[in-house]
Amino acid sequence: MLSLPTPTEFAFQHSRAVQEMICREITTAEGWISFARYMELAIYAPGMGYYCGGSAKFGCAGDFVTAPEISSLFGRAIAQQAAQVIEGISEDRGDILEFGAGTGKLSLDLLLELENLERVPQHYFILEVSGELREQQNKLFEKFAPHLLSRVRWLENLPTKFKGLILANEVLDAMPVHLVAWRGNSLFERGVAWNGMAFEWSDRILAEGELFKIAQELIPQINLANNSDIYISEINLSTRGFMRSLAGILQQGAIVLIDYGFGCNEYYHAQRNRGTLMCHYRHHAHEDPFYFPGIQDITSHVDFTAIADVATGEGLELLGYTSQAHFLINCGITEILARIPAENTSYFLPMANQLQKLVSPTEMGELFKVIALGKSFQQPLVGFSSGDKSRLLNRKI
Repeated sequence: MLSLPTPTEFAFQHSRAVQEMICREITTAEGWISFARYMELAIYAPGMGYYCGGSAKFGCAGDFVTAPEISSLFGRAIAQQAAQVIEGISEDRGDILEFGAGTGKLSLDLLLELENLERVPQHYFILEVSGELREQQNKLFEKFAPHLLSRVRWLENLPTKFKGLILANEVLDAMPVHLVAWRGNSLFERGVAWNGMAFEWSDRILAEGELFKIAQELIPQINLANNSDIYISEINLSTRGFMRSLAGILQQGAIVLIDYGFGCNEYYHAQRNRGTLMCHYRHHAHEDPFYFPGIQDITSHVDFTAIADVATGEGLELLGYTSQAHFLINCGITEILARIPAENTSYFLPMANQLQKLVSPTEMGELFKVIALGKSFQQPLVGFSSGDKSRLLNRKI
């Protein structure tokens, strides 16, 4: 039995409405939907899903804290990498395209630091699916940097072509995943049914399609890892489609993706035979995606090997893969902190503590990874000048 904070009456009623919406979907689909569809509805259904509702998501008042919310040092360090990429575009200066900008804190910190570096791009595009979050982002710029608002453009769809830096921080982990159960050489897709009182897991034989093909290719990996009768994990078709789309629009520049996850061999490890699915509610992490749908976040770790394989298969080049700690240190985060006079303890010490959270192996430093993929960009990226972990993307079967 979960021991989590009790939702407010408003939140409870909202979750009931989301539950009823998903139940109707299950009924229409003759009693079963994939978990990917359940996750999509629970967090992205227009006006209903977690990211499209009105509750706070980020920071102390929300359900989790992201790196930009922890410290402005995060965005200021990434600005060093951004400056290199946008300056390296052959014609004029490149633009920046950020996905899922959350509160807008990363966008703000990054642009303010680029302004200090005299490297502000002509356009800073934000592709955000949540109208509520777009409004928050706009208000943040109106309050702290109204002079930069003319550079910011909100998009509802991908541009047809792009030159510059494409950036996504903690976006891949929130893309809907399919759940697969391997039982020996037999494959099942784990979906969601409604038993009249609650959602429940329901497995169906998996025998065709892209999901089947990927799951079948993983059988040797799973058999190496599996020491029980069943092995359950995620396959993310959405991230694969996302990478194909980005490869299609990028003419020149780099894609930098920051998220928590592993290479394939760590992802499908013997000790991870229940997968990586995780939910976040009021700063409590748990594993029940059926707990009050619509008012909690649902995530899974990222298989960075799959990201790299799809991207390189679409003509992109792997430019680097490392831990968040190495990336930020390579981008000069410690030098940025050193600009603050140490004798100003009321400002310096909190910032030093924030840096520790971002780079410490016991905090975000090692679990979070950074991968860069590019096209027609020859310069070695500053963020990957040391600490290369590309070998961890290799499959060992």
